[in-house]
Amino acid sequence: MELSDRISATIERLKLWARGLYHGMITHPAYEKIEKEAEDLEDAFMLACFPDAFGIPSPVSYYTAELLPYLADEFESWQRRMWDRGSLVERKGQQYHF
Repeated sequence: MELSDRISATIERLKLWARGLYHGMITHPAYEKIEKEAEDLEDAFMLACFPDAFGIPSPVSYYTAELLPYLADEFESWQRRMWDRGSLVERKGQQYHF
C-alpha cells in the first residue's frame, strides 16, 4: 500500500467520522429532546433559587440572591419564558404527545 493510498483511506475515514459526529450532535432527533430536557432542568433550578419572582415566598431567597450576579444573563430570559404561560403549557404538552 502506497503512501497516497493510505492518506486517501485516512481522509475517507475522517469524512465518515465527521459525518457521524455531525449527525449525532446536530441533526439527530434526540438532540432536540436533550436540549429541551436541559432547559427544563435549568427552569427548575431557577425556580428553586428565585421563587419570589413569581410571588412564592421562600426562606432561602435571601441566600440565593447572592447567585443573581452570576445568573443575571439567564434570569431575564427565564422570567420571560415562565410568564409566557401559553408557550410553557404548549411545550410541556409536547412531551406527552409526539
